[in-house]
Amino acid sequence: MLPDKIFGLFSMYGLMIGVGIILCFVVLYVYGKRAKMNSKFLDFVFYNGIVSIIGGFFFAFLVQAILDYIAHPENGFHFQNITFMGGLLGGAGIFLIGYFIFRKKYPKGEILKLLQIVPCCILIAHAFGRIGCFCAGCCYGIETDSWLGIEFPAHPGVKVYPTQLFEAIFLFLLFALCSILFYKRNFKYNLPLYMIGYGVFRFCIEFIRGDDRGAFILGMSPSQFWSVLLVLGGIAVIFLIKYLYKKQDTEEESLALDSPIGADYPEEKEISPENDNKEEKKENNKLKKENQKKLGDLDDNKKE
Repeated sequence: MLPDKIFGLFSMYGLMIGVGIILCFVVLYVYGKRAKMNSKFLDFVFYNGIVSIIGGFFFAFLVQAILDYIAHPENGFHFQNITFMGGLLGGAGIFLIGYFIFRKKYPKGEILKLLQIVPCCILIAHAFGRIGCFCAGCCYGIETDSWLGIEFPAHPGVKVYPTQLFEAIFLFLLFALCSILFYKRNFKYNLPLYMIGYGVFRFCIEFIRGDDRGAFILGMSPSQFWSVLLVLGGIAVIFLIKYLYKKQDTEEESLALDSPIGADYPEEKEISPENDNKEEKKENNKLKKENQKKLGDLDDNKKE
């Protein structure tokens, strides 16, 4: 545990948060290129992501401050601690607002590619954030005599479950799974996989969390309540993604039917023996390659 500042400048917690955010954007760029995402849309996602992260931190502080005030109003209203769930929901909301304002400037299908990638970005950032929590000694588990127990400086002589590490390991594994499915299977449902998977895990691990954050609704902790909503939202997103892909396929079929046969494929010239020169051969070969490429793109779209 390294709660003290390194070289008197920054804490290990802050360093891990910074590393996570940097890797988040690295994953976005690398995976976006892999998905052949429109370059202008990728730039938009980058800048919108920065705004969303800043806004997400604000909501992380705000939501936790509200929960703390509800649990202990005698302590007053203070921006002191943060909650991931508040930051996730707030940041996602800000991102969606930005997207719906500027969406008409970019190709429609790009958002579907982004839905495959964005869970990987969140997972890698969150995983390093949890390592930061371990270094800071926050978000710890309940007391235990198990060999898994760790003694934190803030609680000398008491061993607790390192729930921060449990969660970090889970997040790294889920990141690996989503990445493999994206690269190997072109998996369309990474977002609901993340929402449902993390929601179930977070709901369960809350039973061994030791830091008191107060009860919320039906005896659940605040994070358990948000986890239930996250799982339900993930189920809804499955149907939303199916609808969006079906709509995209219908629009492509409609465009194909409306286009005159052969309109998109330039006619190749016949080269007569008396007019057999290098320039015409070169132009004809170029047209053949363009037509083959277009046919290949159509086949790829059908496979997807």
